[in-house]
Amino acid sequence: MDPDKKMILDIDKWCNRKKRLEQFESHVSETRTATFGFTTYAESEKRHRVNRHFNSIATQYDFMNTILSCGIHYAWKRKAVETLMIKPKQKILDVCGGTGDIARLSAYRTGKNGMSVVYDMNRKMIEQGKKKSIKGVTFVQGDAESISFPDGSFDAVSIGFGIRNVTHLETGFKEIFRVLKKGGAMCCLEFSKPDNPFFRYFYDLYSFKIMPLIGGLITGSTEAYTAFPESIRAFPLPGELSLILQNIGFKDIKITKLTNGIAVIHSARK
Repeated sequence: MDPDKKMILDIDKWCNRKKRLEQFESHVSETRTATFGFTTYAESEKRHRVNRHFNSIATQYDFMNTILSCGIHYAWKRKAVETLMIKPKQKILDVCGGTGDIARLSAYRTGKNGMSVVYDMNRKMIEQGKKKSIKGVTFVQGDAESISFPDGSFDAVSIGFGIRNVTHLETGFKEIFRVLKKGGAMCCLEFSKPDNPFFRYFYDLYSFKIMPLIGGLITGSTEAYTAFPESIRAFPLPGELSLILQNIGFKDIKITKLTNGIAVIHSARK
């Protein structure tokens, strides 16, 4: 085989449809297994594996996001929040909210009489978020598959770069749907597969050759920054995710691709 072609095959790790469907709840429930990156775990173990992942990088999480994305993740998050069309005094929930970037953007829009809640299972991420928090942002530790708020509690719900870490994908979205008020807005910001093959080749090269190297040097965890691009390659594509949202009951579903499709916003209403 030509060495150049072999290199492309070695880097191109985007999963086919059959492999992506392993992220769906039906497969997880049937096999009692779940994947994180390309590694398969017992269904009950994925939550612990994800938690361990974020424990290892929490203190450097924000810095690494800015370095690895060259700062563009801030623009993606602003665009996602814009789709929610937040008004003053509203109550907003950010599921898998981590250190609170999206919740802070929402808080600026809800004003002093509104509420913006970061909901995340990882204590270390929450602790990092509190260090840079602003007035109007509240942090709550909890599981995205069992959100500890009553039905119809929020005017809008966001989830940014977190749904692919949830063991039961549909359950996570059902919980978001449940806590939304009728007519409330939802946005899901997630990584995806770039459209342009040429661009995708260099993105893959960066993801699997450079990103783990930088991650290892700065955080000491090469493993964490190997699992990260793997989890993106195994995640459902935009059309597949839209179908999940539609089946749950979301309406007015729109797909917005960012930076050649590296990131995608799914916006919808209850």
